[in-house]
Amino acid sequence: MSVPILNASGCLDALVAPDVARTLDAFVTKTVTLLPREGNPPPRIAEVEHGMLNSIGLQNPGIDAFVSEALPALAELGVPLWVSVGGFSAREYAHVCERLDECEDVTTIELNLSCPNVEEAAETAAEITRAARAATSKPLYAKLSPATWDLAALARAVAEAGADGLSLVNTIRGLALDPATGRPVLARGAGGYSGPALLPIAAACIHACAHAVDLPIVGMGGVASGADAAMLVAAGASAIAIGTALFADPLAAERIRAELASAVGTPPAADRDSRSLSQASSA
Repeated sequence: MSVPILNASGCLDALVAPDVARTLDAFVTKTVTLLPREGNPPPRIAEVEHGMLNSIGLQNPGIDAFVSEALPALAELGVPLWVSVGGFSAREYAHVCERLDECEDVTTIELNLSCPNVEEAAETAAEITRAARAATSKPLYAKLSPATWDLAALARAVAEAGADGLSLVNTIRGLALDPATGRPVLARGAGGYSGPALLPIAAACIHACAHAVDLPIVGMGGVASGADAAMLVAAGASAIAIGTALFADPLAAERIRAELASAVGTPPAADRDSRSLSQASSA
């Protein structure tokens, strides 16, 4: 079974490392918002014992500059492009999706509904998904938080609102304190935790959602090896995204793809009637 490998949004700058981006089956951009954002004040990245914390805060040039400047350069990579979309209201999400709907080089839109480093929109994830669905005909993947109490119910809600797939999971809020001062290491305080300890959390979320909805799932969170990827596929993922591992091993996608291909046995997820990533992207 061929499992597509992507990057997790924000964990790879394809224009700085184009050769790395070309090792992926699709490249996912950093989250783009309606207006430019400078992001949160530094320091906003910190290593912790089992991963890293970040509080970047959706720094990006805004949709106008993205479409006119970044997108043409990304299209030259020759890799399918997913654009991560964020916002602070359903209207903002819809406006960005409407702009991207005009862009032939964008294959899929991922709705970032779960960033822990900015204030959330007032509307529910389902309301945002519904507004985005009305604004674009492109495939929509909803990226959800592992901190949601009943994630299966949320998955059903975004599916009913028009999501074509799920991205599971985003980072989970964590805090690191300076042992000398007792103060937070990150300027904003808490940040989004990513790394190996997120793997079993992601597996639980994927398993719950795979039994709640019949949508393709991009599994992510703590994946650093083929065995890690196989766990998420067995839980119900039809594709894998790599995040923190790329910082230490930029060629992790090639290695994990080879390790996953050589894994013994067929994951239980192969028995499910689920669509592949490529099928979803052409829906």
